[in-house]
Amino acid sequence: MTSSEYGRAFEEGFHPTVRFMVSKGLPPDAAEEIAQAAWTRGWERIDQLRDQDAIRTWINTIALNMLRRNTHTESKIEPLLDLAGKPDWGVASIELESLLNSCGPSERVLLLHQLHGLTTSEMARAVGATETAVRIRLMRARRSARSRMTRV
Repeated sequence: MTSSEYGRAFEEGFHPTVRFMVSKGLPPDAAEEIAQAAWTRGWERIDQLRDQDAIRTWINTIALNMLRRNTHTESKIEPLLDLAGKPDWGVASIELESLLNSCGPSERVLLLHQLHGLTTSEMARAVGATETAVRIRLMRARRSARSRMTRV
């Protein structure tokens, strides 16, 4: 089949292929896309066409196989659920409690203040120290806690 013969077959057979795909339940836009892809694939594999008189049937078969493949692939796709990856707060609270228990009393007080969202100046007033001293003590407390966590 020559390219001009295929071009004539395309002009005559494209809209019937679209109607065929619409009859299979596709919306017109999607049917047109699959018909276009089927005619393109037919051109790419024109050497496989045995009977030139059956080109419309051959192209419609290609389009139907593309639809089935697309439907099969889409059925495997599942949406991600928001439930995945929620933290287990029970375990985290046990680990936090054991970490705080391993700290000294002054470190524990500062870390608890920080966990409750107090600012450095609020912590300084609560423990009776300067903000600079609180920052240094917090840094040391975090460093100490981190080293305890890595040993476990």
